[in-house]
Amino acid sequence: MAEALTIGAKEIAGHEFLAFTLGKEEYGIDILKVQEIRGYEAVTRIANAPEFIKGVINLRGIIIPVVDMRIKFNLGTPVYDQFTVVIILNIGGRIVGMVVDSVSDVTTLTPEQVKPAPEMGTAFSTDYMIGLGTIDERMLILVDIDKLMSSPEMGLIETLAA
Repeated sequence: MAEALTIGAKEIAGHEFLAFTLGKEEYGIDILKVQEIRGYEAVTRIANAPEFIKGVINLRGIIIPVVDMRIKFNLGTPVYDQFTVVIILNIGGRIVGMVVDSVSDVTTLTPEQVKPAPEMGTAFSTDYMIGLGTIDERMLILVDIDKLMSSPEMGLIETLAA
């Protein structure tokens, strides 16, 4: 397992990551997966959808599901304020919105700055972690957003394909 993470870390090093926060932690996703960043707006709730799927929004004529990552990872009751944003992702040709507390910046990581993710019991499964990016005193939890959003537990691919 550690070998696969090291290979993954080498593959992603040198790429740009969008840094965002959920609770007190900072995460990073591949900037190439990000279509746009929008302020949080009211969503249309869908009956019987999992709690973490906030609902859907109309994005220039395309109806897209919006996932609240704070609910998904049990990070307390979400608060929607002026910093709350929706990151619009393009995952394998499917458009998905992801609600996060805030976005901070875009950063480029070198191979030396990417470390394998340790195995530990956290709210965020290490299955969806590429590794940890270190920038001076900051640490970014690097997320494999493709793997996370297409995971069976998210149920988004079936939802989108239907």
